[in-house]
Amino acid sequence: MRSVPPSEAAYDGLRLRQWSRGAARSAGIDRRDLLRLLAAASAAGPLAGLAAPAYAAPAAGAPSAPGIVKPLPPEVFTVRGTNAETNFAALRRTGLLTPADRFFVRNHTVTPRIDAAAWRLTVWGSGLTGPAVEFTYDELRALPAVTRTAFVECAGNARSFYATQQNQQVSGTAWTLGAIGTARWRGARLSDVLRRAGIGRDAVDVLPRGLDDEVVGDGIRLGRVRRPLPVAKALDDVLLAYEMNGRPLPPDHGHPVRLIVPSWVGIANIKWVGDIEVSAEPLVSPWNTGLYRLFGAGYPPEGSAPLTRQTLKSAFEVAPGASFPVGRRQVLTGRSWSGGAPVRTVEVSTDGGVRWRRARLRDQPRSGSWVRWSADWVPGAPGPAVLLARATDRTGRTQPEAAVHNTQGYLFDAVVRHEVRVV
Repeated sequence: MRSVPPSEAAYDGLRLRQWSRGAARSAGIDRRDLLRLLAAASAAGPLAGLAAPAYAAPAAGAPSAPGIVKPLPPEVFTVRGTNAETNFAALRRTGLLTPADRFFVRNHTVTPRIDAAAWRLTVWGSGLTGPAVEFTYDELRALPAVTRTAFVECAGNARSFYATQQNQQVSGTAWTLGAIGTARWRGARLSDVLRRAGIGRDAVDVLPRGLDDEVVGDGIRLGRVRRPLPVAKALDDVLLAYEMNGRPLPPDHGHPVRLIVPSWVGIANIKWVGDIEVSAEPLVSPWNTGLYRLFGAGYPPEGSAPLTRQTLKSAFEVAPGASFPVGRRQVLTGRSWSGGAPVRTVEVSTDGGVRWRRARLRDQPRSGSWVRWSADWVPGAPGPAVLLARATDRTGRTQPEAAVHNTQGYLFDAVVRHEVRVV
């Protein structure tokens, strides 16, 4: 019988110590390059750099981002380099689930076009009891299927507010609040695949890798996107998903198969999975060393442990700068979510934080999903107004007034000031 696995926090701390002393293997990249990446990560820049490798931005008025397949109408998306952020106002009438045509896109390179019939998943490594095992698409679909409703959110979602609200420089894609979407995912349990492949008792890390192009950032060849999971998490609630909202995954969202790691930062949810290494020794990659860790004055000099669970956020389904007629009743709507626990309550303020009141929750709060809410408002005197929303989850955690700064702008959790006008 497998021994009791360490908690997520214990695992993260252990990997950080192992990485710091060189006891974890660098999977697919030279350790010297990882150290260069680590040094660059500790210095903040003005919303650019490591989290978004350099690719040409589209020309003004271009209908799509480089390498994204689906249409990106400007009323729905804001193009950010190789990425597309969902405009939150475009979610107002979409229901709990985010339609695929409104789901944000986070690409490190470009969306690959992969034929499901030719796709193969190879499971291999020193943590197996035998040789590598290969699964076809049909073989994966023949395994017992599981359906989960879960959000996927980039770790840098809301990053721009470090600069605009807190006057602090950070590097990375300048997301506002739309680098998140919630869908109903269907697929096979990763645990079933690993057990059929013969995972051994000495396995400690599971490293899924995508089939998109290799990433080059700041002159460093990082390889294909990959990030290790602790065996405990891999055997818990992770899916190898092949459907999104009842249909096969679209190309931009991982077709034919992607990982869904409920409540964890988006980078853990590897798209276009092609192989999974099961290792009996600790593994690290660029995406849990120089990237997706916290650096800055509030953290140890060597940085935080690798990021796992998402943080707590709220967003209004209202366009920035929207106008509201004075004296006319409005129904404000929005969404709140937490990677730590289901949302318990949401409060809103329509006067910049002087007075707060409870919003009405429109969904049963559930772990790994967001909750929709609404609140009435009769705008008073004409002029600028500031709308605020703050959530509290079942752990008792409430969104703070300010987020703790880190150089790469991850996990912004403060209350966001939503500026509108009364006319």
